[in-house]
Amino acid sequence: MCCSERLSGLPQPVEMEALDEAEGLPSKQREMPPPPPPPPPSEPAQKLPPQGSRSHSLTVRSSLCLFAASQFLLACGVLWLSGHGHSWLQNTTDLISSSLTLLNHLEPVAWLGSGIWGIPSLLLVSVTVGLVIITTLVWHALKAPPEPPAPLPPEDRRQSVSRQPSFTYSEWMEERVEDDFLDLDAVPETPVFDCVMDIKPETDPTSLTVKSMGLQERRGSNVSLTLDMCTPGCNEEGFGYLVSPREESAHEYLLSASRVLRAEELHEKALDPFLLQAEFFEIPMNFVDPKEYDIPGLVRKNRYRTILPNPHSRVCLTSPDPEDPLSSYINANYIRGYSGKEKVYIATQGPIVSTVADFWRMVWQEHTPIIVMITNIEEMNEKCTEYWPEEQVVHDGVEITVQKVIHTEDYRLRLISLRRGTEERGLKHYWFTSWPDQKTPDRAPPLLHLVREVEEAAQQEGPHCSPIIVHCSAGIGRTGCFIATSICCQQLRREGIVDILKTTCQLRQDRGGMIQTCEQYQFVHHAMSLYEKQLCHQSSE
Repeated sequence: MCCSERLSGLPQPVEMEALDEAEGLPSKQREMPPPPPPPPPSEPAQKLPPQGSRSHSLTVRSSLCLFAASQFLLACGVLWLSGHGHSWLQNTTDLISSSLTLLNHLEPVAWLGSGIWGIPSLLLVSVTVGLVIITTLVWHALKAPPEPPAPLPPEDRRQSVSRQPSFTYSEWMEERVEDDFLDLDAVPETPVFDCVMDIKPETDPTSLTVKSMGLQERRGSNVSLTLDMCTPGCNEEGFGYLVSPREESAHEYLLSASRVLRAEELHEKALDPFLLQAEFFEIPMNFVDPKEYDIPGLVRKNRYRTILPNPHSRVCLTSPDPEDPLSSYINANYIRGYSGKEKVYIATQGPIVSTVADFWRMVWQEHTPIIVMITNIEEMNEKCTEYWPEEQVVHDGVEITVQKVIHTEDYRLRLISLRRGTEERGLKHYWFTSWPDQKTPDRAPPLLHLVREVEEAAQQEGPHCSPIIVHCSAGIGRTGCFIATSICCQQLRREGIVDILKTTCQLRQDRGGMIQTCEQYQFVHHAMSLYEKQLCHQSSE
């Protein structure tokens, strides 16, 4: 079963839904239920003013009334004390005075008859009350918020709504597992933009799309918002192959992006983190939508549910049952090498317990002479299972025997023999241990030394060396850095120039997300700058 053949059990292509559709249902895939009949006309409810404005109006009105009443009472008191009041008012006050006189014999109120109720005292009390009321009124007027504007009529509200075209989007996945995102190779230590908007001009303004980023996008996701949901490997017209302008522009960028650097330009660029960051975030990730692999039981074959092999370049295992797509599946991609040579590398995830046998099937099927492992067994969580034996083990009829282990400062080399029947092969397993979790190596020379060791071992296999398997945990971060460094070293030696941007785009065409973080992208530039200085020093000698 070759890579370009269509796998059985895959979903038919669908057209993506609009953002403002209810419940996320596609408008063309499901028929909307008929609208309910309009309710019978009823008496319009009385429109109530906003609660905040109503309470504010009552406060001001009550204060004004209280102030007016106090001034009226003050005027009446002044007239009465001056002897110009009405007779009924004078009679009332005389009655109150006589009542107070009855209390003169009581000790607590003996002061009532002491002549303290004079005209100046009453005026002073009245003026004090008036000032208190005025101060309270001013304080309420300053503290109260302004009344909200009156709501627009229904027709005006409709006119105020934006009539921009609806954006299109696709769910990244139906079920997100947080551990899948936390266990990826590296977390970028450089700033990552939370939202990126495509501002490139489009031929059709209605095709405007917005890319929303979450935790997976911080990992490097750049899946087009209008996705191709057709069968993997199918580009036939009429089969429902859908390509959005964003997806098409991303594909064109990966094919055409290039930035050739000579020695001086390489050294200057390696020291400019802002330029490298801007360039890195321009490169589309080219991840695969998990919905493209609708194969029952596939979850047992992937270490991370969101990191999947790109269909056009994935490795297909030979299977005795061609009707079972699961038996031929492995999370691995063929990667092109220097000058675009096909199948120079195989980038794959770190094997899990359920895929150890599949991994050794791939090693035997592809005649792999070298394996490069760039991860520890555990880095907070399990990153890779120990798929090699201490001495000997058999997987699917392949006898795997460890002949020798060589320890160096930065890696371990295992010499392994593979035997199946009467056929026997040799295998070199490099385990690079100087790459810390969620970071880049502290020094570039150990990685450059390993790259050179692997190149020399491949040259010993002859001009038609089989693919070299490279893996870390997810098979995109550290794996991408190693392969990019190897390709760029060959280009720098043979041409005297290097094009890291083009190399990265080539890698992401073959497997999405290669060179996962901006920090790793900067590290590749630093490593190549150091390698160029080494070449210059060797040539001067």
